[in-house]
Amino acid sequence: MANVAQGVVIYTTPWCPYCIRARGLLDSKGVNYTHIDARDSKNRAEMEKLSRRRTVPQIWINGEHIGGCDELYRLERSGALDAKLAAAS
Repeated sequence: MANVAQGVVIYTTPWCPYCIRARGLLDSKGVNYTHIDARDSKNRAEMEKLSRRRTVPQIWINGEHIGGCDELYRLERSGALDAKLAAAS
C-alpha cells in the first residue's frame, strides 16, 4: 500500500484531462510528488480503498486526502495550497 502519510501522492491515468491539470499545477510549483498509475488494477483498488472514490486524480498531502483536481485548484485559489505543500516538503 502506498504511503500517503508523507509528502504529496497522486493517483492518475495518462489520458485523464483532470489528472494532466493537477499534475501540471504541482509541476509548475516545483513539487516533488509520488505518482501512482491508476491504470494498474492493484493501484486502482488501493486508491479506491484509501479515498473511497473511483475517479482520478486522487491527491494526498501529508496524509490529508485533498480529493481531485477541482479540490486542488480550490485550495490554490484560496491561497491555502502553498502552505500545505510547504509543510509536505
